[in-house]
Amino acid sequence: MKHKITATLALAASAIGNAAIAQQDTEKPWSYGDMMWGGGFGIGGGIMMVLFWGAIIVLIVVAVRALSNSGPSTREPDAMDVLKQRFARGEIDEDEFERRKKTLDRV
Repeated sequence: MKHKITATLALAASAIGNAAIAQQDTEKPWSYGDMMWGGGFGIGGGIMMVLFWGAIIVLIVVAVRALSNSGPSTREPDAMDVLKQRFARGEIDEDEFERRKKTLDRV
């Protein structure tokens, strides 16, 4: 799972670099075109930019949640689990186990 997330983030970073290179003007390789002077994609470009960055943010959030939930869950053992553990360790005998089990089943 971690490898898939890492590969996805690397692919997204590569796409950012490729998008910047693709926008370069061939006559002026040092500039990113005339987007500031009305030669851009208008509102469609703005919407695509918002969608793109939204997707990047969603990928980062999903990656962080996936990595943070990978540990074992820590739940409190219930009374029946404790009773079974005590019986397994030999702290109580079978009669005591059955008596307490019946009591817990009624509750």
